[in-house]
Amino acid sequence: MTLDDLRVFVAVCRAGSLSAVARDLACTQSAVSQHVKRLERETGVSLLERRPRGVVPTRAGRLLEAAASEGLTGLDAALRRLRELVDGERGSVRIATGATTVRHFMSGAVVAFRQRYPDVRLEFRTESSSRGCFDALADSELDLAWITLGAPVRGVEQRAVTDLPWVLAMRSDDPLATRPSLDPRELQDLRLIRLPPNSTSAAHLDAACAESGVRFTFDTSVADWDTALLLAELGLGRAVVPALPGHAVPGEEGPLRLVPIRALRPLSVGWAVRRWDALTPLARAFADTVTDSCRRSASGGSADGHVGDK
Repeated sequence: MTLDDLRVFVAVCRAGSLSAVARDLACTQSAVSQHVKRLERETGVSLLERRPRGVVPTRAGRLLEAAASEGLTGLDAALRRLRELVDGERGSVRIATGATTVRHFMSGAVVAFRQRYPDVRLEFRTESSSRGCFDALADSELDLAWITLGAPVRGVEQRAVTDLPWVLAMRSDDPLATRPSLDPRELQDLRLIRLPPNSTSAAHLDAACAESGVRFTFDTSVADWDTALLLAELGLGRAVVPALPGHAVPGEEGPLRLVPIRALRPLSVGWAVRRWDALTPLARAFADTVTDSCRRSASGGSADGHVGDK
């Protein structure tokens, strides 16, 4: 068996489709199938079960996938480190993020990192959700992913960086805009703008509401937090969103107001990696730079930038 056989097999297990992997690799489905057949001949067992809508690993296939994923991850990290030894501080850091993550969470940290490592390439891959970031992290040579923390994901380590309290966003002329804070029960009769229905942040908000014994009503949905804030600023509704520093708060000038909803459990955001101890020195330095910037912002200290997410 070859490393290519193992890489293709792992990709097929994750995608659940031979044709999808063939498209990603720009080859034929037959070529993908040959990689799997070679592994099956080598191991003497069936590794995939064919189904009407794709394939799933057999019990033996799951064992091989788990071992191959761990081994390939370690090998890729070692190769990256070897390249960095050759290149010095001229390597690269690859990050999966949401559409607005860099602006809200990383703007100042990116500048600080660039000043410290001027020859390092930063490569950002935009995903529409934390689930997409997890998948991208597992299926490529990405180093890091910025995510809304959620349920455990096999083969991925999550690490919280900062907590975002929930706020009600509305126009400054809204009757609730002058309140210092709100109780979730006061929002039950309001029609609100909903966060992306299948997102981790929406699931977290639903869970936090259930803990407080409330249920919100929504009449509009959006694809990201910034759109919810924009609609609230335009007076087209009220939105429950995580607090993003840099936006208006009660008592400040501007058309938008954010009033804290103190009884709701905050939303945690941070890093996801395959293995922390396998990160390259440059990737670890970038993660630490962003983490330090976010925590200084959260503590009220001077920060290199401000924070928020998808």
